[in-house]
Amino acid sequence: MRKLIIILGDQLSPALASLRQAGPDDLILMAEVKTEARYVKHHKHKIILLFSAMRHFAATLRQQGFALCYLEYGAQPGIHSMTDAVAYALQQQEFSDIVITECGEYRLQQEILSWRERFNLPLHVLEDDRFICSTAMFAQWATDRQQLRMEFFYRQMRRYTGLLMDAKQQPVGGQWNYDKDNRKACPPDLKQVPPLQFSPDDITRQVMALVETEFADHPGSVGEFHYAVTGKAARQAFLHFVDQQLANFGDYQDAMLLEQPFLFHSICSMYLNAGLLDVRWMCQKVETAWREQSVSLNAAEGFIRQLIGWREYVRGLYWLMMPDYSRHNFLQAHTPLPGFYWHAGTKMRCMQQAISQTLQHGYAHHIQRLMVTGNFALLAGLAIDEVTAWYLAVYVDAYEWVELPNTLGMALFADGGILASKPYAASGAYINRMSNYCKHCHYQVKEVTGAKACPFNALYWDFLARNESQLGQNARMQLAYKNWHNKTPEQQQAIRAQAAQWLIQIEQL
Repeated sequence: MRKLIIILGDQLSPALASLRQAGPDDLILMAEVKTEARYVKHHKHKIILLFSAMRHFAATLRQQGFALCYLEYGAQPGIHSMTDAVAYALQQQEFSDIVITECGEYRLQQEILSWRERFNLPLHVLEDDRFICSTAMFAQWATDRQQLRMEFFYRQMRRYTGLLMDAKQQPVGGQWNYDKDNRKACPPDLKQVPPLQFSPDDITRQVMALVETEFADHPGSVGEFHYAVTGKAARQAFLHFVDQQLANFGDYQDAMLLEQPFLFHSICSMYLNAGLLDVRWMCQKVETAWREQSVSLNAAEGFIRQLIGWREYVRGLYWLMMPDYSRHNFLQAHTPLPGFYWHAGTKMRCMQQAISQTLQHGYAHHIQRLMVTGNFALLAGLAIDEVTAWYLAVYVDAYEWVELPNTLGMALFADGGILASKPYAASGAYINRMSNYCKHCHYQVKEVTGAKACPFNALYWDFLARNESQLGQNARMQLAYKNWHNKTPEQQQAIRAQAAQWLIQIEQL
């Protein structure tokens, strides 16, 4: 009898484990379903990318001779979820087994596991070996460790893959990590090389019309979609990055410039997370560029660290800690998310820039997410569930396995230090150092109190003061608390009064 093989929207990889099991008599099921498209208000660009990429992938599978059942959005009444789609396929004919590769979100994985009982068929959930580190391998690494720090996991991944290692299994250049060389502010006159863009084809235009009609209330604009929707185009985009942008990526990956949303970033995480790119292939291309001396070691190492370090680490942490991880709120943050996160109508120039480009492109790079929008959310004590839902909704590359640890753990410190050793809290001075935003802001970055003072400043000190019972013993926070305690009681009172005023009028900032 035939197997029913399900491929999800972020599993668009020719070498997918479940696809490797497909025989000539088996049926592949793909479906565009309401529950996955609407459980948060996903950016229009994300829905366009996934639906179009799914349709292109399905067309390729048909050309290769696979039997395929593809359910377009709204084409079959009553199909709203992946469970509905499976039930529909099972009504059409009999199958001996259901086969699927493990998915990327705990919520959906629980739905998938319910299929065994619901459909009374053997369910085979295969390991997603597109990742370098399996969930079992990560769990073994984490066993008996008091702290699960990314740096030590990253070193194990370097040894395991052999990337940027010498013949003696030592890191090339003598260092594991060149992060200190990745923090230069970008000169405004440095020539930018934009990422590769693609004109929508007929399939993509059909999806754009669908999204314009069915998802009109979601963030973003349909007309500005220019992302790759096939593996071939995604590979072209990444090779363009390696050839044209990677050389400057190392020095300026933490930098921010007005009206420059992309700088020297690859913009390829959305392709990788959807399955259009392979992480091993990407790392090999970057390593080759360094060995051929076309890019510096700090550029190559900085990029590879993001992929086999952070990306693999947060996935492992997510699956190790869920479902309890999503409920952490160590600092008891409950302030409602301000409306400007959805419309960018704020006088804070850094926030306006990061949010407006997010709404326009479905993209912001890691420092804008961590040290601008995330930092403000941390300092203002914004509600954890609202912030994580926002990040999941507005970014094209966001899936809960990667978004939740980065937001809840790294940006908001809501896990109390499971992921990060200290909160990534900063005043306006950091943003001023790494960008040119403050020169064009309504507020004055060097002022702490007063109507024109940068809100980040008073909120930073207030964050320290109100959370001292939780953070005061943190070894990496001692200098910050020493500086706070060196202020006079009058200064402290004025700063906290200013912070309280900012929080009262947060919608008008």
